[in-house]
Amino acid sequence: MNAIKLLAAVATLACASVAIAQGPAPAPATSSPAKKELIAKLLQHQQQGVDMLARNMLQAPVAQLMQGAGGMLKQMPADKREAAAKAIEADVKKFIDENAPFLRDKATKLAPSTVGAILDEKFTEDELKQVVAWMDSPVSKKFAQLGPDMQKALGDKLLADNGALLDTRFNALQQSVAKHLGVSVPGAASSPAANKNSPKK
Repeated sequence: MNAIKLLAAVATLACASVAIAQGPAPAPATSSPAKKELIAKLLQHQQQGVDMLARNMLQAPVAQLMQGAGGMLKQMPADKREAAAKAIEADVKKFIDENAPFLRDKATKLAPSTVGAILDEKFTEDELKQVVAWMDSPVSKKFAQLGPDMQKALGDKLLADNGALLDTRFNALQQSVAKHLGVSVPGAASSPAANKNSPKK
């Protein structure tokens, strides 16, 4: 039962992070068409990182779910273990196949208003030209240092816009895995997100 409680906490990880991205983002300054084009090119260069961010958001909780399920599978009768393992694997594959493209698409659409906004604010048009050309200069180092800020901005917004939906879908996967294991899952009352938003006594 403790393992299932852990899985329930993992399933609501996205919702717990939504509170980070509160309040509207500042309105971006008006940029020239040339600068906007440079930013668009940089976003294309960063597409691989955007895809990785979206993929990791799914793989991290799923990996923990599979680890917990693997330990519980060992406790099942041998004649039921293989069937349960195959059913769980199929459910997880379906979850990844359905949600990876969805989340990657959402991340790509959010990149201009998050990563792009940071580039627009922190870099001049001339600096962006140097970054696009990947010149070995202090400007490229500045760009690299902003990487965590850009990833955080995109990740926060991605979770704020889609965390509740992914949490619902992941809970459905969790229920399916628990059913295969023959155990019950605790209610949503223990959600970290719900606890975080509750008033302290």
